[in-house]
Amino acid sequence: MQRTKISKLLEATELDVDIHVKGWVRTKRGNKHVAFIALNDGSSIHSIQIVADPNTIGEDLLKGVSTGASISVFGKLVASQGSGQKVEITAERIEVIGVADPEKYPLQPKKHSLEFLREIAHLRPRTNTFGAIFRIRHAMSYAVHKFFNDKGFYYWHNPFVTGSDAEGAGEMFRVTTLDPTNPPLTEDGKVDYSQDFFGKETNLTVSGQLEGELGALALGEIYTFGPTFRAENSNTTRHLSEFWMIEPEMAFYDLTDNMDLAEEFLQFLCQYALDHCADDLAFLEKRLIDEDKVKPQAERSPMTLTDKLKFVVENPFERLTYTEAIQILSNSKPNKKGKFQFPVEGWGTDLQSEHERYLVEKHFKKPVILTDYPKDIKAFYMRMNEDGNTVGAMDILFPGIGEIVGGSQREERLEVLTSRMAEMGIPEEDMDWYLDTRRFGTAPHSGFGLGFERLMIFVTGLSNIRDVIPFPRTPGSAAF
Repeated sequence: MQRTKISKLLEATELDVDIHVKGWVRTKRGNKHVAFIALNDGSSIHSIQIVADPNTIGEDLLKGVSTGASISVFGKLVASQGSGQKVEITAERIEVIGVADPEKYPLQPKKHSLEFLREIAHLRPRTNTFGAIFRIRHAMSYAVHKFFNDKGFYYWHNPFVTGSDAEGAGEMFRVTTLDPTNPPLTEDGKVDYSQDFFGKETNLTVSGQLEGELGALALGEIYTFGPTFRAENSNTTRHLSEFWMIEPEMAFYDLTDNMDLAEEFLQFLCQYALDHCADDLAFLEKRLIDEDKVKPQAERSPMTLTDKLKFVVENPFERLTYTEAIQILSNSKPNKKGKFQFPVEGWGTDLQSEHERYLVEKHFKKPVILTDYPKDIKAFYMRMNEDGNTVGAMDILFPGIGEIVGGSQREERLEVLTSRMAEMGIPEEDMDWYLDTRRFGTAPHSGFGLGFERLMIFVTGLSNIRDVIPFPRTPGSAAF
């Protein structure tokens, strides 16, 4: 008999039928007359109850059915005699596939802290919390591909190994096969990368944007979705050294077109989560509500998890310039009373998360798109505005986290682009391939980037970015 997933059994309407189910034991309770086993196979946040008679199954076999063990159950799906579930399984035969010594298995049926679970990240997907998180991560990944595919975009595969630094930040992981203790040197004593595997200095990519522009300026509309790497020594709840980025690039899009697409995209993702992840979201929402009960009032979440998602879906995003935002923030009570950790000191201030959240949560009470930032705090590839001081950039701000999307209209004018590169010390010879797209058939184009883990923090309500990716890579930590 073929195995049936638990998620299907929980939805079944036909009862008193023979079934076969496999999974991992969450709990076992009972007495010498009957055992109740909660079984979960990862397909749902909900487990199914197995009712086992020791006289039928065997007392010795049931001793091996402990929390964490994997078992195979043959029996009948029947209406549940107890509360809490509609159906249960009356076991006729149980096979123990893999035992889990209860003296050693670290995930016994009790509440574990997220900090403890990070130490056993190889086992944490078996918990309810992380099962829910990773099912939602799958759903959001699928939704990303569905959105762009349905709009006629092409999925563009960028290289992970690159010779360019898209952000000009220099915080990159070097890729080399040279002997680190005795590398070949040039006459002036520098490492001779011409003898390296690729014949030049190479790194892991920090962004697929520049290569994505090449695709957009040939195929029209593309998107990338893959891992990126930052060698930034930031041990915070908001930073990872390896994370996933979604980066669409679109030919013939101006800044307004770019904002329209990004708003539609984010609203689609939030609605998809509401439509397809209801049980997992309900579990995580209850978890957050229980956590808030023990927090001071000022630290509690202003909205429930589903309310946050509906907040994005149901509100058109407010659009204003960086200059207008600075005026609002400068005149705000928190700024005047010194409540901001980082005071807003006028035009040119690089906005922090607390400023962005004030605009979203207190002032406008809706998602916000800021545009036209000072050129000095933005990247070289953003299109210069006519005022010569600002660029056609846009950031989208969400409740709870601040910036979730950053993008811009790209600079398509060769002379302006090379001038900006010179200002920022970026050698033209290193970017000749990129400049060719401006020399031959240049066209207005735009794009944006969405950090997938930043999205996951918003959708799941988790506060630490290390909890929304299966294997977090951070300074000093590369386990598994």
